Amino acid sequence: MDRREFLKRTLISSLTLLMAEKSHATGKETQRGNRANEINWAKYEAEKKTREAVQGESYAVLVDITKCIGCRRCEWACNEWNKNPNKPLSEFEKSASEKPSVFDRIRRTDAETFTIVNRFYKEDVTPIYVKKQCMHCLEPACLSACFVSSFEKTKEGSVLYNPSLCVGCRYCMIACPFDIPAYEYFEPLRPQITKCTMCFDRIIEGKPPACVEICSADALIFGKRSDIIKLAHRKLDENPERYIPHVYGEYETGGTSWLYLSPVPFEKLGFPKLSKKPDTEKTASFLFTVKVLEVVASVPLVYAAYKAISSKGDKEKDE
Repeated sequence: MDRREFLKRTLISSLTLLMAEKSHATGKETQRGNRANEINWAKYEAEKKTREAVQGESYAVLVDITKCIGCRRCEWACNEWNKNPNKPLSEFEKSASEKPSVFDRIRRTDAETFTIVNRFYKEDVTPIYVKKQCMHCLEPACLSACFVSSFEKTKEGSVLYNPSLCVGCRYCMIACPFDIPAYEYFEPLRPQITKCTMCFDRIIEGKPPACVEICSADALIFGKRSDIIKLAHRKLDENPERYIPHVYGEYETGGTSWLYLSPVPFEKLGFPKLSKKPDTEKTASFLFTVKVLEVVASVPLVYAAYKAISSKGDKEKDE
């Protein structure tokens, strides 16, 4: 076995071990080879030239937390459309009443789940259900943190990801203020981030996102972002006793494509308290610092590796 093959096998073994340790730590096997992001990126590239000639405003979704009943039909529809692992719809619908329930713990999105619904309580009595997914920021921190340009903000509002460019650095996971991008650890040599695409492939065909279409409680409303903001403020004006006077996502971190109305302060529902200033400035400076450190640190590391390999080679010749 020559040195090149030895180094190659050592690298593969190390990465495989890291992947296995991570999978074991999470307590479950992650989704293998989800193609939703890849498919949506391909559609984006195919339609790019046509869409450049089309002028229009981006879309958004209004989530009225007061209307969500915790049926989790949105989760089922998301899994179904994106070919993620799924269960019968009836198993999702019974979650709010069954014990023990999936709502007994606060969940986050992961490599095989693009959207989830969590349960909180108002005054420790009234259940409040909150849907979580990628917020599709107007100025995405994940995009600004990615030095290989794996992310793109579309005119329709979706933030899309290109797995063919990704190098697996996971800076996007650190940069996202909403803790959304998830890493698929099963393929250590084919790194991939997975996340909600806002059903870009449906939007360009004139359809709403799958989760919006299936919602029977009228908790999710899809439309042009300006119209959605007007609707949200009209709801606040007409029902001041129903909501706190704030549309989450209208200005947070520069604005998002998913907007929320709530009966209680958003901080009590797991939403981060963010300024109106986009996080892109922070992530850009962070990325610059990291790259500088990588360059500085790489010199002694490369030199040390070179010396180690050279010494080994000299020793083999002597023997």
